[in-house]
Amino acid sequence: MERPTLIIGNRNYSSWSLRAWLALDATGQEFDEVVIPLGQSDTTEEILRWSPTGRVPALHDGEIRLWDSLAICEHLAETCPEAGLWPNDARERAAARSVVAEMHSGFVALRKHMPMNLRATYPVADHQGGVEDDITRIESIWKDCRTRFGGEGDLLFGGFTIADAFYAPIVSRFSTYGISPGGIAGEYMDAVWDLPAMQDWAEKARAEKWSVERYDR
Repeated sequence: MERPTLIIGNRNYSSWSLRAWLALDATGQEFDEVVIPLGQSDTTEEILRWSPTGRVPALHDGEIRLWDSLAICEHLAETCPEAGLWPNDARERAAARSVVAEMHSGFVALRKHMPMNLRATYPVADHQGGVEDDITRIESIWKDCRTRFGGEGDLLFGGFTIADAFYAPIVSRFSTYGISPGGIAGEYMDAVWDLPAMQDWAEKARAEKWSVERYDR
């Protein structure tokens, strides 16, 4: 059987690629990956070979083509139900879908002013244009999900789900920009960093040679 191919940007900067990659890794299936460096003169041209939007990630799974991180994750949950990418309980699943959708469409200020950069460490600075509100809301989501649905596990809904895949890049951003929540939110950050898949991604990101000037201060 043909293995799926995931098209991603370089790991240091591509938060949306990380989300899809973590979900695909969690299915346990073998897959190929194509890494396209961001911010290069031919980046869009190279991505358009795989994705009609010119953006990453994209997934080619046999004859199926997907070019959005959430669409990829939904496809994986549908085709690999044994991976438990959505919670089994309907109430928990509704909450998980809601916090994922909130991340997918929101937190614009945080994304703009705190781009993902795993190789960098920046001092805590004054938060611009709504960033503080985004941080407060994200910490609230983590506390609420862990308290109501975390059970005996360490992640938002106990075991790994799409919700954790979607908030993993925020964990990396908080680390880069010196955001250190305490209590439940801080424990959740530690649990995400301890995931073997997250460690693997971060290690490879730090070894990359590509640089994008607008993301490197």
